[in-house]
Amino acid sequence: MLRSSARRGAAVLLSAAVLTTLSACGAAPDPKSAGEAKNGAQPGAAASVADFGSMEALVAAAQKEGRLNVIALPPDWANYGEIIKAFEAKYKIKVNSENPDASSADEIAAVKSRKGQKRAPDVMDLGIAFARSGAAENLFAPYKVTAWDKIPDSQKDADGRWYNDYGGYVSIGCDAARIPTCPQTFADLQKPEYKGKVALNGNPTKSGSAFGGVYAAALANKGSFADIQPGIDFFGQLKKSGNFIPVESTPATVEKGETPISIDWDYLNAGYAEQFKGKGVDWKVAIPTDGVFAQFYSQAINKEAPNPAAARLWMEFLYSAEGQNLWLKGHARPVLLPSMTQDGTVDKTAVATLPQVTGTPTFPASTELDKAKATLAEKWDKALS
Repeated sequence: MLRSSARRGAAVLLSAAVLTTLSACGAAPDPKSAGEAKNGAQPGAAASVADFGSMEALVAAAQKEGRLNVIALPPDWANYGEIIKAFEAKYKIKVNSENPDASSADEIAAVKSRKGQKRAPDVMDLGIAFARSGAAENLFAPYKVTAWDKIPDSQKDADGRWYNDYGGYVSIGCDAARIPTCPQTFADLQKPEYKGKVALNGNPTKSGSAFGGVYAAALANKGSFADIQPGIDFFGQLKKSGNFIPVESTPATVEKGETPISIDWDYLNAGYAEQFKGKGVDWKVAIPTDGVFAQFYSQAINKEAPNPAAARLWMEFLYSAEGQNLWLKGHARPVLLPSMTQDGTVDKTAVATLPQVTGTPTFPASTELDKAKATLAEKWDKALS
């Protein structure tokens, strides 16, 4: 896809087991007009399906609202286009998808600036750093989906204000129709033959995939999650040599050959391979063995969502086997993959298409993520100048 330069802040890593098996204004409607949850409670206060009395009651309340506002969900990112269509068809609820290429920072800004408006986003898909900061600012509603107990404790907020959804590995995508020998590692990217050919999916101070790319480069160059500086230095050197081009890699730039080598999530690069097959692009995907890095994104509900029942129904859909398999179909690795593999509800055909991984990802602490984010904000532009 492209959740462009826009897309996302840093997120918590998946375990190796998980991986191998982010105009017009108006007043918000009166919550009572959208129906009530069990015992007269408002949908915006519901913390689980039980507060509605049943799944059928939640569906009825959501259908009464009739719409869901989403933001920063490109149709070609982790199969969101099909996910949105499936939700609309199943529940007869209109999904208003705004600014698909927005960033996590843009999502948080929209929640704050549109407070009390009908056009405020109901739900968010965020990089973990933004999920944590948004929860700390009390922007999200606590809600525990039916599958709550199947989500590992390390992948969710204990109060249900956010929980991880899907993830992937940093990978190197390459157009073999334009590049005779595709790079397999970060070390390869330094070769003179790749001059003017290497790109990231955005600016790492704003984009989660680019952030992950710099982190992976740090790991490949004797850095650590506590020290992202070697990754910044690596891209500074690539820029100086002329190999790195500060052009945001998108489906359009890939198809045109403007970014023949793109460092991005494996599910996005795998998607390009399918998207451009037969269009003169022979897109190959490699997960670099010298910088193995994986990351989850997170879901959250706006505490003051204009369509609170629809927001909760959306979460239930995403964390159902149907929703998780739709992410898997988009080559992303859903958070419930281990439990679905165990209970037999996983789409085995989709699992078989996941890019192969060698090596084990490591795990940054929240303090390390915050430090890395601050370091990038301070030093990235200077390193590339």
